[in-house]
Amino acid sequence: MRESDMRWLHVGDIAVALSLLSRWPLRISEAAYGRSAQAVWAYPVAGVLIALPAAGLAQLCLGLGLSTGVAALLALACLTVSTGAMHEDGLADSADGLWGGHDTARRLEIMKDSRIGAYGVLALIFGLGLRWLALSELFESGAVLAPILVAAALSRVAPTVLMLRLPQARTTGLSQSVGTPQARHVGLAAILGALLAIIALQSFPLLVFFATALAITCCVLIAKYKLQGQTGDILGASQQVAEITILLCLSV
Repeated sequence: MRESDMRWLHVGDIAVALSLLSRWPLRISEAAYGRSAQAVWAYPVAGVLIALPAAGLAQLCLGLGLSTGVAALLALACLTVSTGAMHEDGLADSADGLWGGHDTARRLEIMKDSRIGAYGVLALIFGLGLRWLALSELFESGAVLAPILVAAALSRVAPTVLMLRLPQARTTGLSQSVGTPQARHVGLAAILGALLAIIALQSFPLLVFFATALAITCCVLIAKYKLQGQTGDILGASQQVAEITILLCLSV
């Protein structure tokens, strides 16, 4: 392995994280992609960068006098376009597979199917609906930038924890290509996510931290019980579950 690949941290990891978590047209070298597992520490930073356009759009919409509901909907649309809906796709596929199959092999088969089932549709409806309602409520209270940025940063910690705690359930796919991160990189991701949340909210959101940790733990346990591991879809679903949890806590 090259010396540059053995560095604990590398500024290029942020670009790698962005290329993995978004549809931004970034040129990443093959050598940089070799650090995909180490780059998980940058997931919260990438989350903030991904969310900045959505936060700015929401602020602009409200400044133009549009309703909080419209602003929230457009912010969600912007987030979805930025990520190529990969997290939402993971949520839908996971819902179909985890609750539509009777054993691990069948669940993995369903999750790989490009068609969406009833569980997937319901997961998307409830997921997007809860995010929209929470953001609308937060915008109504005057909180616009902070909730979007905090949810985007802190929720990206979820997939890093699952990658660390669970083996890959498949021998192919995004999760397998990224690899298993080290605990120190996941720990740094958690610290960065928490620090970004504290800075953005200008407070210590204990409820948010506790609820997010609980949501991530539930994702780990469900994936372990249903699949004995994790996949790219499971990682995307964990991000969505964490984001919904964070937004709901902030809207209380």
